[in-house]
Amino acid sequence: MNQVLFKVLWSLAGCTKRTNLLKKSGVKIGTNCEIYRDVNFGSEPYLIIIGDHVRITNGVKFCTHDGGMWVLRRCKDDMKNADKFGAIHVGNNVHIGWNTIVMPGVTIGNNCIIGCGSVVTKNIPDNTVACGVPARPVKTIEEYYQGNFPFVLHTAGMRQDAKKKVLLKNIWR
Repeated sequence: MNQVLFKVLWSLAGCTKRTNLLKKSGVKIGTNCEIYRDVNFGSEPYLIIIGDHVRITNGVKFCTHDGGMWVLRRCKDDMKNADKFGAIHVGNNVHIGWNTIVMPGVTIGNNCIIGCGSVVTKNIPDNTVACGVPARPVKTIEEYYQGNFPFVLHTAGMRQDAKKKVLLKNIWR
């Protein structure tokens, strides 16, 4: 599919249609995924595998190639046509926060949270919260659960007006 046409259709499509467009571009994508509108799957989307129940938020970029080869092509005789690629694998039950960049050859394990603005340059093991530049594991999912449990409000799935009442009651104490 033409990249320009794909980008136009992607920006106009709803969630299910976006997922179908991704699949047509070659991304392998599991079930029950949320992929926000402003996600960039790069020039080789067919090198990306997304598991089940994955949320990819705004501004996330997947890079499946090493752009630095551009320099080597011009300064090394044996690299005139050089390219370097790496597949990206995202496991099941993963949240990737806003403006994260996932680099070539990376695997993000199952049950992972990737913090906003991270640059994922190395594999992230299962059951890990990772963030930073470069992204590094900072805690386990169990530690994340224990640290957040006292502050949880059960508002997922609520209508906006009901959620607002709960938030105003509990946040502005």
